[in-house]
Amino acid sequence: MGIFTRFRDIISSNINAMLDQAEDPEKLIKLMIREMEDTLIEIKSSCANAIASQKKVQRLLEETREREGFWEEKAELAVTKGRDDMARQALLEKRRFTQRVDAVDEEFTQLSMIIEQYRDDIQELENKLKSAREKQRMLVQRHIRAKQKKKTQQKIRQVDSQDVIQRFDKIETNIERMEAEADLVNFGRKTSLEEEFESLSADEEIEQQLQDLKSSQSPEKNDTSQG
Repeated sequence: MGIFTRFRDIISSNINAMLDQAEDPEKLIKLMIREMEDTLIEIKSSCANAIASQKKVQRLLEETREREGFWEEKAELAVTKGRDDMARQALLEKRRFTQRVDAVDEEFTQLSMIIEQYRDDIQELENKLKSAREKQRMLVQRHIRAKQKKKTQQKIRQVDSQDVIQRFDKIETNIERMEAEADLVNFGRKTSLEEEFESLSADEEIEQQLQDLKSSQSPEKNDTSQG
């Protein structure tokens, strides 16, 4: 299992909880980067420990192989000296160290694989961390713009709401009532110019009636009526 599987297990609980609660994306990004940085430190520490163990195993492997060679030489010496009994004992010791060499060599191989996996995971995590840091600024800016856009849209919806429209309608109704009241103040009252023209018309009518009255009472008409 790779380190990133463990990394996902480490951050899954708190990150997913924050995502479910719609927490601040900026906080989430910082948390994820911090988790990646902490995990990278942990991996490098584990890798260093594995390398130290591998060096210790390598020294043990070299010593064990030396002992294996030592007893092989002793077996050969015993044979040349005609001491088959001692040769058998030497071969038994050699076999014990041969088995030990196989076990230590297997441990060394496994440590080599673990170290290689650590190095691959370190490289992968470093690449992802670099990418995350590059994206952090962009995502933070996008989050700021998104909050501003949301705020603007909320204000627009408030302006477009039925309550606001009703307020405008009420204001318009009040203004129309005020205009009507202003018109009623002079309703039925004629302007001074209209009154002057009516006065002139009235004077002409009186003068005409006066002239008619005078004409009807003139001497010419009286004489005519008497004859």
